[in-house]
Amino acid sequence: MKGKLDFIFRPQSIAVIGATNRKGSIGRELLHNIIDYEFEGKVFPVNPTKSVIHSIKCYSTILDVPDQVDLAVIVVSKEHTLDVLAQCGEKGVKGILMITAGFKETGHAGAELELKVLEMVNKYGMRMVGPNCFGIINADPRVHLDATFSKLRPSFGKIGLISQSGAMGEAILAQAQDVRIGISMFASIGNKADINENDMLEYWGDDPTVEVILLYLENFADPRGFTTLARRITRNKPIVIVKSGKTTKGAAAASSHTGALAGLDVSVEALFEQTGIVRVNTIEEMFDVANALAKMPVPKGNRVAIVTNAGGPGILATDALIGAGMKLPEFSPKTVSAIQPILPPGTAVNNPLDLVAGATGVEFKKALSHVVKDPNIDSVIAICVPPVTIDQTLVADAIIETSKITKLPLYACFMGVTYGTGAFERLKEHGIPAMIFPESAATTLALIDKYRRWLSRPEGSLVKVVGDKKKVAAIIKKNRQEQKEAVIGDEALQILSCYQIPVASYKYAFSKEEAGRIAAKIGGPVVIKVNTPFILHKTEYGAVAVDLRTPAEVVSAYADMEKRITKAFPKSKEQFSVVVQEMITGGVETVIGMTTDPSFGALIMFGLGGIYVEVMKDVSFRIAPLTDLDARDMIESLKGYKLLTGFRGSKPVNIASVEDSILKLSQLVLDFPDFAEIDINPFIVSADEHATKAVDARFVLAKGK
Repeated sequence: MKGKLDFIFRPQSIAVIGATNRKGSIGRELLHNIIDYEFEGKVFPVNPTKSVIHSIKCYSTILDVPDQVDLAVIVVSKEHTLDVLAQCGEKGVKGILMITAGFKETGHAGAELELKVLEMVNKYGMRMVGPNCFGIINADPRVHLDATFSKLRPSFGKIGLISQSGAMGEAILAQAQDVRIGISMFASIGNKADINENDMLEYWGDDPTVEVILLYLENFADPRGFTTLARRITRNKPIVIVKSGKTTKGAAAASSHTGALAGLDVSVEALFEQTGIVRVNTIEEMFDVANALAKMPVPKGNRVAIVTNAGGPGILATDALIGAGMKLPEFSPKTVSAIQPILPPGTAVNNPLDLVAGATGVEFKKALSHVVKDPNIDSVIAICVPPVTIDQTLVADAIIETSKITKLPLYACFMGVTYGTGAFERLKEHGIPAMIFPESAATTLALIDKYRRWLSRPEGSLVKVVGDKKKVAAIIKKNRQEQKEAVIGDEALQILSCYQIPVASYKYAFSKEEAGRIAAKIGGPVVIKVNTPFILHKTEYGAVAVDLRTPAEVVSAYADMEKRITKAFPKSKEQFSVVVQEMITGGVETVIGMTTDPSFGALIMFGLGGIYVEVMKDVSFRIAPLTDLDARDMIESLKGYKLLTGFRGSKPVNIASVEDSILKLSQLVLDFPDFAEIDINPFIVSADEHATKAVDARFVLAKGK
């Protein structure tokens, strides 16, 4: 909501509570930064032991300040924070910046104090950044607020920057200054007791001074709210994130395929895939991408041209681009004819274009001027390895001049030099993203191309499915009353049918003769499986027999299976029985499932079955609810997707029927949070939608529901 946090980031007046004259202290340095950055508002130091600080009249408490105070910056010891907050509330302060540390980051006692702080903030209707934070900045010349204890003075630009870590915030600000990226606003959000990344996204989403949003996060305060906001904002402004904490979570305790595979950050990856967020692995990557987005337009396609004066770097860039899914098309005949006279006689005009080591700024300018006009090209990387015989600043000038005659994104890579050299400084001054290694340029372009594809993708729509909720609720209730941990067998397949997820026809047999009669009635090949709840992986015990074509074969298989299982489980009191089920042939075995993330909620999974899920783990996850495009992306993102589209003469499966079943499962888990994990395994997909069916399913019940 526009203006919602203006009293923090665009205050008319600030009180620094805990300000002091002692150099090196946070209270002194923070007040000094506000003054030195020339804040366009009133500043009131507050300290009961001082009368003047930094040549400014000091007040004993905020209640003694004669003017209205919009923002109170608190740097007192944690023991005094509650009293100070109460005084701020009585004064009518709207915004709090709590620099003070010693709260939940220190343990249980600190966490309890933080809860009391939040209660006090809420009592007076205030909003708070922190505690345990580095501060905030608004570099807009109309505000000029630096309420941090940093030694840096950021220039004004297009970037909104959020850091959960104060130390990382300082490092990120330093990097921004080094590569000459201007900051619009910066927020170190610390413990996020009140204002978190969602509040900042909402505020900056409508702020015209912020065009690109960068985040360094360790965790999400409200992942579901973040997802909703990010879906909307990334359509207008790119969001680039470094997310730390890629750890396996909960996989060891999972009892389903889906749960066991849902480790290693899959929830976060799913969130980013569904919202168009650009995820980077390092702070360096974040600034490469931010620099490019802030200074260059998003390319219209993934076709890249490389112009270089050295073959090796051109090959490195080519390998990196192709490996990341980018394309290096051939130049048009017109471009080839125009460039040929620039090169030594007999030299081929290829992409990458090698101008050879002796190329000067003149050759670079001529070549680039033709390349940027080529209709086959969407972006250009100019690579220079400056030999002692040429002036690298003239090559930089050639790149700068070319950027003035084209709307294509143009990136520079100068190898063998440092960021502080004259060529780099000149490129940065003129808004050209410049890097030292060609792989960095390639990675940057590939990440931005992923964002381009998100922008070009339709938003998708949520497909509402109406299931038989009453029947599903009754099945759940019955199993809970019987103290069962999971719904399996007939009842599990009934749940699928309640939501119109197709199921292969089946019946239960309690004798070999009955099994033979059922097989004769089903017709065609059948499968028989032992109907025993405690045997989860039936193939390990020979508890499955497939492709039984006659009743006699079924009778024989039943007898062998009964003998084998009875011997393996002699103490079992259950009557031996089997499921006789139609055998789906000619399809591809897949698995559909769900697991629950404690923060993100239900994660829907789709993958190829058999060895692909057991060994290769070829699966994809998305956070429920899914749109129709989310379901399609899940399918198309598999490494083995070609197996579904027709491979070496096989017929392509009916993808629409797979999407439909994934969406129905998404609706089922939204309707019933009673399920902790779900496996529909195998789910056979076929060219014929009527032969696309679930064969088996298992619903693990959530505890405490």
